Amino acid sequence: MTSPSKILDRVLVLEMVRVTEAAAIAASSLVGRGDEKAADAAAVGAMREAFDTLYIDGTVVIGEGERDEAPMLYIGEKVGGAPDKGPKIDIALDPLEGTTITAKAGPNALAVLAAAEAGCLLNAPDVYMEKIAVGPGYPDSVIDLAKSPGENVRSLAKAKGVKPNEIIACVLDRPRHEKIVAELREIGCGIVLIPDGDVAGVIATTDPDTTIDIYMGIGGAPEGVLACAALRCVGGQFQGRLLFRNDDERERARKWGIDDLDRVYTLDDLARGDCIFAATGVTDGSLLEGVKRVHGKMTTDSVVMRASSGTVRWVKGEHRID
Repeated sequence: MTSPSKILDRVLVLEMVRVTEAAAIAASSLVGRGDEKAADAAAVGAMREAFDTLYIDGTVVIGEGERDEAPMLYIGEKVGGAPDKGPKIDIALDPLEGTTITAKAGPNALAVLAAAEAGCLLNAPDVYMEKIAVGPGYPDSVIDLAKSPGENVRSLAKAKGVKPNEIIACVLDRPRHEKIVAELREIGCGIVLIPDGDVAGVIATTDPDTTIDIYMGIGGAPEGVLACAALRCVGGQFQGRLLFRNDDERERARKWGIDDLDRVYTLDDLARGDCIFAATGVTDGSLLEGVKRVHGKMTTDSVVMRASSGTVRWVKGEHRID
C-alpha cells in the first residue's frame, strides 16, 4: 500500500467525483443522438467548468489532444481554481470514454479521470498501445506481452486453478484482433467482445461479478494510463507496449520524453505513488449504471478509488434537472 499523500487529501478524493458526474450528465443528454462530436464537446465543457471549482493547481498530462488540436482540456493545459496556490496535481482524463458508444446508445460509456502528484503519471502520447491486464490475487508475472494470447490464458488458468476453457477474456471488437480471437477460441477460451471503452474493459478484470479474467489487445495509450491508475488502487497486473504507425507518431512520443520506443511498461511505470481514480457511468455497463432521468431528477452511478488507502467508494448521486 502506498503511504498517504499530503497533497491528495480525502476531501479531494470525493471532489473528483463531482467532476466526472458533471461530464457524464452533460454527455447523457446526447446518448443515442448519433453525434459523437457534440457528446464529447458537452462532456469536455462540463468537466472543465467543474475543475475550476476545485482548489488545485492542476496540469493535464493526458487529455483531449495537443494544444493545437483541441479547444480545451489539451495536454499541458492548467485546470483548477487555484493556479500557483493550490496543490500541484497531474491530471489524466477522458471526459467521454466511448464517444461512439454514446452516439449509438451502447454500453460502457464513462466519464473518467485520474489524479496524482506531479510526475507520477506517464505523459503517454496519443498512439496505440498493445495491452494485457489481470486483476489482483495472482503471482507476479502471471501475464507477459512476450507470450502469445494462448500462453497467457494457460498461465492465468494454472494460477487460478482452472482449465483454459474456463477463462473469460475481454477484447475490443476490431478487425486487428482477428488473430487473437481465433487463437483464444481454438483453446476454448470465452471472449467478451466490446465495441469500445477499454478503460472499463481493464477495470472489469478486478471485479468478479463481471466474470472477466483477462483483458488483451490493442487500444489507446492514454486509456492505458487511466486504467493503470485504477489498478494502482485495487491491485492487478498490466503490461503495455506503444505501437507506432509512422514517423510522426514516433516524433510525438519523443516530444513527451519517451526515448525507448520498444519499452514494455508495467503498472508502476504508467501510474506511480498515490493515485485517485474516478469514473461516472454515461450509459449502462459492466462497471457502472448510466445517467437516468426520472421524476424530475437525474441519478448518477460513480466509483472513486485511492491507492494509498486501497479504498473503493461507490457513489450514487441524485441531481435536480435544473
